[in-house]
Order: sequence, then C-alpha cells, then structure tokens
Amino acid sequence: MSASISINDIFKQSEGNIVSNMGQEKVMLNVEKGKYYNLGELGGLIWEYIESPMSVKDLCENLMKEYNVEKEICEEQTLIFLNHLYTEGLIEKQQLIELP
Repeated sequence: MSASISINDIFKQSEGNIVSNMGQEKVMLNVEKGKYYNLGELGGLIWEYIESPMSVKDLCENLMKEYNVEKEICEEQTLIFLNHLYTEGLIEKQQLIELP
C-alpha cells in the first residue's frame, strides 16, 4: 500500500471499523486488526466528511470554512493525518471515474 497521497486524491472510510464518540473526540476500533485509534475532535470531523468519497482538496476547503486555518497548513496537516489512516488501512483511495 503506497503511502504517497496528494491533494487531488479521493478517499472514503474503509469497512470494518467501529466508531464511537467519547466526549468531543471520536475513537475507533479496527475489527480486523483489533486495534484502537483515537481520532480526536478534528480527526473525527475528517472521518465524518469522508463517509462518502471526498477529495483531499474538498475536505480542506470544508475544514477551512469551519476553522480559521491557513490553506497551506490545513493541506499539510490533513495530508499527514490521511496518510496515517491510509497506511493503517482505515481509509481507501478511490478512483476518479471519467464519463465518456
């Protein structure tokens, strides 16, 4: 599984994870691996956004509307977070389907 992701990639949640709210944060159990993850508050919001396939670019635009953060910082931090989820197999990269 390649760990190289870009702003134009599209991601969605992988199957087989149980997510629960703990206060303001989200925690997740990956059933297959038997591992727990604390997504935190912001990570939980990202997780909700990618319930349906979403590009990293659109995800960052949504986050910038919700939080007062500079574009470069938002993109950098979001890519780091998504890269971690991707290497753990918690999210899936989607293929862009072009219509004829």
